[in-house]
Amino acid sequence: MGHREQLLDAARRLLADRGTARITARDLVAESGTNLASIGYHFGSKQALLNAAIEAAFDEWAEQLAALVMADPSATPIQRGMATWVTAVESLPSRKQILRAYVDAIAQAQRVPELRGQIARHYRHARARVAALVAESLADGTPASDPRCRAIAAFVIAVCDGMALQWLLDPEHAPSGAELQAGLLTVWSASVPAPVSDPSDR
Repeated sequence: MGHREQLLDAARRLLADRGTARITARDLVAESGTNLASIGYHFGSKQALLNAAIEAAFDEWAEQLAALVMADPSATPIQRGMATWVTAVESLPSRKQILRAYVDAIAQAQRVPELRGQIARHYRHARARVAALVAESLADGTPASDPRCRAIAAFVIAVCDGMALQWLLDPEHAPSGAELQAGLLTVWSASVPAPVSDPSDR
């Protein structure tokens, strides 16, 4: 394992234990068994290293969720989407420090263009990955690039993000996966009123 991988592994361990606020460059060096120069060489800065570690942790979490959600070949796309939320909610307590670090990074991104670009790339990658899972769930030859797959992916990620944020702020009263399912089913089952025509179109 090279210094880059050692630093990433060390950053993830420290993030899970402390969050970002109390991690110094020397902590990363001590935990990884590398040196200060390696941080600059491979990542440019301590913060860039921590951001890369956060992204790697989220990618791993997403893949774990995908494996669980796709495990049942008989599940429908709707059942899989709902299972994603339930599984994500249940795993939030074990991801608390990483979630906090991610929120911190998003807050900083408005002032740091490089960080903003990094997080934007992460979301593009996440949407593409989820769109591919949606296409796989449909099993009818629909490509992941289909606008429907991309729209569903964006919706699922938006719900997961909002759910995680609410849980961080108020875990005792945040919506459960079952409540999200019930809410979505209620919306789907509601009658959709016909659009009101504009008199000017007549």
